[in-house]
Amino acid sequence: MAGGQLSPRQKMINLMYLVFIAMLAMNMSKEVLSSFGFLNEKLTESNLKSDLKNKAAFNSLAQKAAEQKEKYEPLRVKAENIRSLSLDLYNYIENIKSLMTQKLPDKKDYEVMDQTAFLDEYFFEGDGHSDKGKEFVDKINNYRTTVEKRLGPGTEHLTSVLKERFNTADVKTRDGGKKTWLKYHFEAFPLIASLTNLTQIQMDIKTTETEILSELLQGQLISDVSMTKYEAIVIPNKTAFFQGEMFKGKIVLGKVDPTLKPTSVEINGRKIAEDKLEAGQVLLEFPSGNVGENNIKGKFVFMENGQAVEIPITSTYAVVSKPNSAVVSADKMNVVYRGVENPITISIPGVHDNNVTASAPGLRKTSGLGKYILEPETGNEVSIKVSGKLPDGSIVSSGQTFRIKDIPAPTGSVRMEYGSLRMPRESLAKATIGAAIPDFEFDLNLVISGFKVKVPGQATVIVNGSRFDDQAQRALDRAKIGDIIIIFDVKAQIQNNSSYKLKNVLPVSIELTN
Repeated sequence: MAGGQLSPRQKMINLMYLVFIAMLAMNMSKEVLSSFGFLNEKLTESNLKSDLKNKAAFNSLAQKAAEQKEKYEPLRVKAENIRSLSLDLYNYIENIKSLMTQKLPDKKDYEVMDQTAFLDEYFFEGDGHSDKGKEFVDKINNYRTTVEKRLGPGTEHLTSVLKERFNTADVKTRDGGKKTWLKYHFEAFPLIASLTNLTQIQMDIKTTETEILSELLQGQLISDVSMTKYEAIVIPNKTAFFQGEMFKGKIVLGKVDPTLKPTSVEINGRKIAEDKLEAGQVLLEFPSGNVGENNIKGKFVFMENGQAVEIPITSTYAVVSKPNSAVVSADKMNVVYRGVENPITISIPGVHDNNVTASAPGLRKTSGLGKYILEPETGNEVSIKVSGKLPDGSIVSSGQTFRIKDIPAPTGSVRMEYGSLRMPRESLAKATIGAAIPDFEFDLNLVISGFKVKVPGQATVIVNGSRFDDQAQRALDRAKIGDIIIIFDVKAQIQNNSSYKLKNVLPVSIELTN
């Protein structure tokens, strides 16, 4: 939609329409029409998935209303009313989309959907709107205002988004004039563009449903106030402890209440001292125990209605031996490659990432715990040295050596196919020549600057760029059916990395089929 302060998503949609206007002025290509068709398919698929999720959420709310009518029935009624409004507008738009394509023999042949006549006649009459156009705008306006009214007070942030998302106010044009919302978005647009725009409005409806349902349920799914509904949670200060360390952590309830204090707490057969019982939690400190998994068992005791209510405590924690070496692993391979960024994970068990240091030529730290990038320099090997400071202050050091290899030779490709191919002459003439490294661990974006073409009985043609030029096409036109065309000496380079020289690209051969 348009008007007021536009969201980034709406700005992107408006930009899409501007692109269409520009392409129309330049006799837009069929590929652009197909692109909008594929976008419409994606939006339609997303709408179907959103509808399934919304249905599941509404069914869940209905189930809760059946179980706890007093708490959830008002929410269910409000949600069902809004869902009914959404379904009415969604189906109304779907009917318009069906009318737009009912005379098309193939509803996925987007390259023929460049006509503008249908909606120009359906929505507009002379310089104004037709009755159908007025009805369409009224439907959207009615949806916006009715949903806003049904939401009621306390949902200003939702209604603000609703007004922006379904705003049908006049739009200011680039020349300073004004256009009605309907003309701005639908007049003189290709059929596939208008079809995609309508699907986008349907997505807005589904998104609105999802957001409203989330808002209605927020703060409502709470636990019962009875002590039997609380869950005891053991929170260690860390997930593993060295042998000989003191275990440190705390136990909190699933719902922490500053005024809540248990009558007593027992852990592993020992009663916790009174000064360790604080608002809604229990502070723990005891020897960590043997290496391996250790259990924490006990109970909270509360008084409720004159009776003792017990909440069981059950949890486990791990104790590990102190490490004496670092763990270093290459995330994708057992070697590292020159010319690419090799991801490396470096850690020492039981030592926080802040206390681990690693060094090697070409090694640098990146975001994430233990994450590094290694760009090998000269030589055939690189050694990574690692040291870490343990909790008791002692230092542990280790290292690992990796072999350095060059990137394998790329393979030439035609239409992303490699080796020996069979292809019609016309397809080959239009194909893009590329290069890739099949089954390589890294995704390299290789840029092609030129290649050579050898047609049997003719001189080799040198081509600049990644597609056949006029000279190459003339040579191809003189080739016979069954001739083997060789594409070789492909000039490839890693994008944004002009310093690394790739190995020679392997050739690709094509047998002409006509």
